[in-house]
Amino acid sequence: MGGFLDNSSLAILLAFQKNCSVKSGFLVMQVISAFMLVSIVFIPIGVVSLFASRDVVEIIDRYETACIPQNFTNDKVSFIQNAAADKTCNRRLTVKKHMKQPVYVYYQLDNFYQNHRRYVKSRSDSQLKDRNSENDVSACKPEDTFHDQPIVPCGLIAWSLFNDTYNFSLNNQQLAVNKNGISWESDRERKFGKDVFPKNFQNGTLIGGAHLDVSLPLSKQEDLIVWMRTAALPTFRKLYGKIERDLQPNEVIHVTLKNNYNTYSFNGKKKLVLSTTSWLGGKNDFLGIAYLTVGGLCFFLALSFTVVYLVKPRRLGDPTYLSWNRNPGGH
Repeated sequence: MGGFLDNSSLAILLAFQKNCSVKSGFLVMQVISAFMLVSIVFIPIGVVSLFASRDVVEIIDRYETACIPQNFTNDKVSFIQNAAADKTCNRRLTVKKHMKQPVYVYYQLDNFYQNHRRYVKSRSDSQLKDRNSENDVSACKPEDTFHDQPIVPCGLIAWSLFNDTYNFSLNNQQLAVNKNGISWESDRERKFGKDVFPKNFQNGTLIGGAHLDVSLPLSKQEDLIVWMRTAALPTFRKLYGKIERDLQPNEVIHVTLKNNYNTYSFNGKKKLVLSTTSWLGGKNDFLGIAYLTVGGLCFFLALSFTVVYLVKPRRLGDPTYLSWNRNPGGH
């Protein structure tokens, strides 16, 4: 009465305190076990991923500066926009380690924002897959029509199609590059029509990139299909083809390329990449490092919580901590 608890109420409070103590201790062990389980799973995955990535062999050659003639080094844009200038450039690639076939050939662009909102929307998916929709060019401005006739394929993405070309030779023999099957099968079958052919493409005064073969349907023009799958980051690689033979250490590959694509207007970079793959895909250390980081952090937290729990546990639910036990007089 009047601020004092009877025996039954005190018993209930004590039981509650004891139950909370048991539950809290159980939850602490659950948290430690969860952190330890994550570390046990993530650390081996990270190690395996890093080893898989390190097994990938790459040859990377940046060439946009080296392929500019000496007299144009201070005016690169004028050179690349001069249609009469010879854009041929010769490069040598030395194989450092054995490269098992297939060797994938990529071109890499830096500082090219394919994810720009206006650029991404400048296309007509209905036009790409259905010839009856060739007039659906409302989203493609400024590359929508030519002399009031629809451009197929329309839009800035198709107009800016990458147009550098590469020819490879090894030991004075042509090194074939297979360009079949470089695009996603789902794109070829579902997004690009077998009866849709290029029309009025790159016929304007300002040429953005490569031309297309008017005799081939869009579903067969795999360079275009690869390019139309826009990249999320400003540095990206796109598949150019596959070399279907092994490359041995110290072999020298001679590359004759056409430096046609204008990256100089926006300070972009161009790189030619030859790469093998592993069961995990291409070279990507980030995935392994991420797994190791998370796994190591979880292991550290599990170890820290275990030490704290064993060395200096918090005594939860101890009835001696109740206020009336610490102050028996009730004051």
